[in-house]
Amino acid sequence: MLAGAAEIFSRQGYRATTMSEIAKVVGLSKPTLYHYFRNKEELLSRLYEDVMNESLSNAHRIESTVADPLGALRELIAYRVRYTCENQAIHKVFFEEEEELPPELLHSVLDMRTQFEDVMKSLVSRHLESTGRSLNVSKTVYVNTCLGAANWVYKWYDPAGPLEPAQLGQDVAELVLLPLLT
Repeated sequence: MLAGAAEIFSRQGYRATTMSEIAKVVGLSKPTLYHYFRNKEELLSRLYEDVMNESLSNAHRIESTVADPLGALRELIAYRVRYTCENQAIHKVFFEEEEELPPELLHSVLDMRTQFEDVMKSLVSRHLESTGRSLNVSKTVYVNTCLGAANWVYKWYDPAGPLEPAQLGQDVAELVLLPLLT
């Protein structure tokens, strides 16, 4: 149901989509869909929660299992690119329909986004401390630039193109990590 909702929201936009259209896309009757979700807003909220929970869970897993902070950053950025490429429809909704979220959920999503960024900032700090290097910009600017590069792939990645999501993830990670190596 969520994948079907994400697909139709990404094609025609949240506001232009009806519960009847979602029910049809996912092969349910409208009353059955309402059994699972009270309304379109609840469906959108669940999509956002799922993306943030998945992202934050993986960030914490990578941070705790990869001892080298630079290696953890590389894996985290590559993961983010791969996950975004493999879930383009949901990420289009995620990045383009944020203003449709109810205020209480928007606060929660922004808090989880901050937690994700904090994991990255911590890894950057640990790497810089262990190597004696520094950045010419703030960690916030650096991390948001990395995330911008990783997240924007939903706009241009072509699944029929020459790069698999995992390879693209590695390539983007190598590019954005260069400032930490000089």
